[in-house]
Amino acid sequence: MTPFKYQKTGRYTAQTPGGLETIAASELKSLGAKEAEPGFRTVEFTADPEVLYRINYKARLVTRVIAPLTTFKCRDRDDLYRAGRSIDWPSFFTNDNTFGVFSNVSENHNLIHSQYAALCLKDAVVDLFRDKTGRRPDVNKTEPDVWINLHIKKERGTIGLDTSGGSLHRRGYRRKSVQAPLQEVLAASMVSFSEWKGDIPVYDPMCGSGTLLCESLIYACRIPPGFFRENFGFRHLPDFDPKIWKRVKAEADALMKTPPEGLISGSDMDAEAIRAARTNCGVLPGGGRISLSKKHFKNIESLENRIIFCNPPYGVRMGREAELGMFYKDFGDFLKQRCKGSVAYIYFGVREMLKSIGLKPAFKKPVRNAGLDGRVAKFELY
Repeated sequence: MTPFKYQKTGRYTAQTPGGLETIAASELKSLGAKEAEPGFRTVEFTADPEVLYRINYKARLVTRVIAPLTTFKCRDRDDLYRAGRSIDWPSFFTNDNTFGVFSNVSENHNLIHSQYAALCLKDAVVDLFRDKTGRRPDVNKTEPDVWINLHIKKERGTIGLDTSGGSLHRRGYRRKSVQAPLQEVLAASMVSFSEWKGDIPVYDPMCGSGTLLCESLIYACRIPPGFFRENFGFRHLPDFDPKIWKRVKAEADALMKTPPEGLISGSDMDAEAIRAARTNCGVLPGGGRISLSKKHFKNIESLENRIIFCNPPYGVRMGREAELGMFYKDFGDFLKQRCKGSVAYIYFGVREMLKSIGLKPAFKKPVRNAGLDGRVAKFELY
């Protein structure tokens, strides 16, 4: 059998939100990846199977890892269909598995819509199975057993297998939610930007459903982000080695530890948010040690000598944008007056509100979240 492209090159593509490419590349290197090269919302890297499994299980800053199967000249639907038919799909999954296709198409004159391109590839997969086995696997557009990735730019196409088995931001701890929650990978990036070592207390005064608190716990206590994940796509690779995967998982799980009391705390003015945060934090090992309370930030006496992570409400969450400016001014006054010696890392979904908070940021980093071109800002509170 002709080896697939990832087998010949050892190269994979990790996807990450815009703005996180550089720190995602650093994380992948720390997990054993070689030649990690940041691109546009991607990191290309080299890995052996052990490193591939470890990245999928432990990486906090990437959303998917794609194993390229073939690259091809893609002028139109016929080229795409032929490429899809050329892959031995039964070596990846059977008729009893479900599959889905997610695609991204740009600058191709004949394939304009990503959904149409995905449908063409789906037809090729189904027809190949039907010709070889007399049956066809079912398509599942939300939770398939196998995700197939299609990327077309101009006349160059790549078909790959999602080795993650769905977006890695779905850690499995979010059982309850509130309006417009912070995406898990973005929350993890704020922890990474802070260079926090888990040595001083962390507090979130507007914790919502607890995503920043959970990601702080995952980092400080070395909890693999994939700890609750049952379906990894790399299990469907024809060269999957279950012995190596079992060892990688056991080594990562053995590093987990329990957080000290008082290390991670949070509050929110909304009782429903606190209930959601308590549920979500409690899912994680050691999450019962996260302290939570119902409280408006104005009623917090002080937050001195801490790391403060925060995703304040923005327009889509508050519903009345006219109130935003005053809200951020009040929060900025709170930081100046009651948080001396602390360092705050704040996500601004509406980046214009940086001017309203009344503090000079030590840095501003562009990070996209759910379509918002936001900023993560650092404030040193002397």
